[in-house]
Parts: sequence; structure tokens; C-alpha cells
Amino acid sequence: MNSNHQKKYSFSAISIKPNVATRFRKFSKKISRSHTDTLETMMNFFDLNELSPNESLGANMQTLENSLKKRINALVAIIRDIEKNQTKPTNAMLELLFQENPNEKEPQEELFEFEQQELITENEELNHYRNRYEEVQQQFHSVKYDLEKIISKTTYVKSSFGGGYLKLDLSKDEFENIKQKT
Repeated sequence: MNSNHQKKYSFSAISIKPNVATRFRKFSKKISRSHTDTLETMMNFFDLNELSPNESLGANMQTLENSLKKRINALVAIIRDIEKNQTKPTNAMLELLFQENPNEKEPQEELFEFEQQELITENEELNHYRNRYEEVQQQFHSVKYDLEKIISKTTYVKSSFGGGYLKLDLSKDEFENIKQKT
């Protein structure tokens, strides 16, 4: 090789026992091309991992494993808490929202009680039913408007766990106003 292409290094001798030198040479052949690179790789490993060759890795590895287990257990606890306190109650509220209330009584027909008059003209009776019809129509349109408002503020949300769900985006005041109308 040309002397221009060769790098010149200065070396330093270290005295070690022959059996350790033999062992290091075998180990060095497995790790890298030179004894210097092997020794440098070993020192970098200890420095990078903040380990001491005088310490046992057993305790450090056990501590690391325990730390990882604690973090995994903490994540599992967080997910269970989210499921318990957010997902299940929200799901239950939605189910109740879209189910009919079994405790609700059937609406009773409103009976028109005439005053104790002997003669009620057809015109009076017709006016009463016409007025009542107009009241019911107004109630119907009000309920229809509220329902359209609710539907317009409802969005479908895909869930990463299980099926999706519907999200109702109403302020508390809007919800209370609709609730009072019923």
C-alpha cells in the first residue's frame, strides 16, 4: 500500500496477564477487527448505559424489568379507568336517550268537559276542536323544530374500541330549554 493512504497511529502498550490476553484476543475477533476497536466499544457500552463493570447486571436488569411492569400496569389502570368512568356511562346515557322510557305513562286523551249547559251549539263545539287542533299543531311544530335542532347537532363518532356512537353537541342551557319544553 502507498504510504499516502495509510494512517499512522501511535500505540501504547498495556501489560496484562497472558491468560487474560488470550481471552481478550478471542473475544476481540468476535467483536471487531482490532483490539483497539473492541476495547473502545466496550468502554462506550459502559459509559452509554451508565454501568460499572464491577456491578452485577442482574439487579439492574431486574430493576428495569420491574419498572417496565409498573408502567404497563399503570397504563392498564388508566385504560380501565377511562372505560369505567367515561365510556360505559356515556354509552348508558346514549342508550337511555334513544330508548323509550318504560316508566312513562301513556298519554291520556284530553276530554272536553262542557259546562252544564243544556244546549251547546255545533258552532261552539267546532270552535273548540279547531282551537285545540291549532294548539296541537303548534306543539307539533315546536317539537319538530327541537328534534331537528338535536339531529343537526348530533354527529357520529368512530370508536377505537367497539362500535361507534352518536355525540350530541348541545350546551347545558340548550339541553335544559329542550328538557323544560317536554
